[in-house]
Amino acid sequence: MKTSSAVAVKAVFFSATLLGLYAPPLAAQTAALHTYPDADLALGSKLLAEHKCDGCHIRKVGGDGSAIYRPKGRINTPSALLTMVERCNNELNLGLFPEDSLSVAAVLQRDHYRFPAKP
Repeated sequence: MKTSSAVAVKAVFFSATLLGLYAPPLAAQTAALHTYPDADLALGSKLLAEHKCDGCHIRKVGGDGSAIYRPKGRINTPSALLTMVERCNNELNLGLFPEDSLSVAAVLQRDHYRFPAKP
């Protein structure tokens, strides 16, 4: 049998939820992330695997190569990320088209950087 105080707490919570006054804790809220419009995530994933980007990153930073993804470092905006993808494309002569670079940047954003969307 429920106590009256437990019932009262549930009633207040239910009422606040209905009125939109209750917000989940900040940890439970997810901020919107930046997206690259028109990016093809499947293509980006395919290109990352095809060009063995992780192998180059492993040679540069060691371990599994993921240490190269440092959002607080040089790459701290979505445009800087896209610029770095284009730089890799040029330096390694990968032959990526601009839409390919955009798709690669979109996958890296989704999987590693997770920059917030700008309002």
